[in-house]
Amino acid sequence: MIPSPRWTDAELEANRVRSIDLFRQERMQEPLEAYLRAFGEYREAVERLLAASIDLLHLDHAAISILTDPSLLEAFRYLSGPPISNDDLKTLSDAVLSPGRLRANPEMAARVVAVVRTGLDRRRFPWVAENREPTESEKGAAVLASAALMASSHVTASRRNEGKTAQELLVEQTLLAAQFEKVATRAIRTLNEAPGPGQFCRESMLGTRKADLVVGCWDRRILAVECKVSNSAVNSVKRLNNDAAAKAEAWVRDFGLKQTVPAAVLSGVYKLHNLVEAQHRGLTLFWAHDLDAMLNWIQATKK
Repeated sequence: MIPSPRWTDAELEANRVRSIDLFRQERMQEPLEAYLRAFGEYREAVERLLAASIDLLHLDHAAISILTDPSLLEAFRYLSGPPISNDDLKTLSDAVLSPGRLRANPEMAARVVAVVRTGLDRRRFPWVAENREPTESEKGAAVLASAALMASSHVTASRRNEGKTAQELLVEQTLLAAQFEKVATRAIRTLNEAPGPGQFCRESMLGTRKADLVVGCWDRRILAVECKVSNSAVNSVKRLNNDAAAKAEAWVRDFGLKQTVPAAVLSGVYKLHNLVEAQHRGLTLFWAHDLDAMLNWIQATKK
């Protein structure tokens, strides 16, 4: 069997630098439209929230209408400093945030309001603690600050999720262009359940850990691929060593070293020593900017 690629430090460094250059170009060229669009939507939601609650002074009376409107609920969570996630809000208030349950249980809705009121950002909404009406400048500043906070959070989360999704799609399109057959997602408990030679599947449980893609090599081994996008050298430890390399070790334990080739397709920012460590732990490294290297190795397994 042809061993999977193992890169020298010099080769890893060259690809690492190239990946960082591409990451910088992408970030510098990103348009502001996504942020501005989100800002406009969130500004409207915050204004509606203030109107419904009479500038937050009557949150209790408007609780049901606010909490059962998805856009108002999101703006409501951002009243706290820092904002409260959906999961934390459920836990802290011992509540279910479904509209039906909230309408049927006003006491539960009151608990949700109480949690957010306790964490209310008094810098943005000083008039609430002082139990008075806001000035126009206070109200305007609060709306702008809240909308900016929500828009920034939205764009950051979207960028992170879309980067990984785009990378998975890029790998899929590369395999399809090479005449691989896409088959259904499945739970792979034994190698007999894995895609056959020349096939691949997306987002499948491989043993006890999920793989982004599972590819059937021509020599009947499986290539288990994790797609990783890192936006900082510090973040690369979590993305690569704590996640992908740990999965590689689990897959080898489940299916054996001779039958499984754990791999990661990388883009973004990584430290060289983290790449070296991940490779030492059994992870085969490919780069999103050079997927030909992955294809060439898969094709070589025909021999």
